[in-house]
Amino acid sequence: MHPARDSANRLHLRIAQACDIPAMEALIARSGIELSAGFYTPAQAQAVTRHVFGVDTQLVADQTYFLIERDGEALACGGWSKRSTLFGADRAKTGPDPLLDPACEPARIRAFFVSPDAARQGLGRRLLRHCTEQAAAGGFRALELAATMPGVPLYEAEGFAVVERIELALPGGVHVPLARMRKEIAA
Repeated sequence: MHPARDSANRLHLRIAQACDIPAMEALIARSGIELSAGFYTPAQAQAVTRHVFGVDTQLVADQTYFLIERDGEALACGGWSKRSTLFGADRAKTGPDPLLDPACEPARIRAFFVSPDAARQGLGRRLLRHCTEQAAAGGFRALELAATMPGVPLYEAEGFAVVERIELALPGGVHVPLARMRKEIAA
């Protein structure tokens, strides 16, 4: 058997569980720093990874956060949300996270991270397509997200358009650009 096909066949996409959180947090920290090179300064990458990135445990509880593994190793994670929070881990939340109305509000695409060792292998695209299907099955007709600069090319390739440029002010006087993006989907 061809090694690349054998490797691809061992990929497993599944719903993330609470017991996966430590492995996902480690993956997110590595991804946030290493894959930001060329898009953010080291200070920006450190600040956004420390203060914003991480697992939102509400997504895990809602069973809308997913993990791609190979031989038990976490390679990518990401999800969608039927709640109003646009981005950020538990530590970035400031209040309740009410449910969205699928008839008139977009679902959120949330917290996509790929291991630097598995970057540019289609894992982010696979997660995004899975989340899009899940959100559509939940009755949503549009998706919205806050993209980091390293994520913008993937989202644009998948039909998202930038609707607003955002600058996130973080501790230490660090400012990190993000892009609010949107895509219509078929329910």
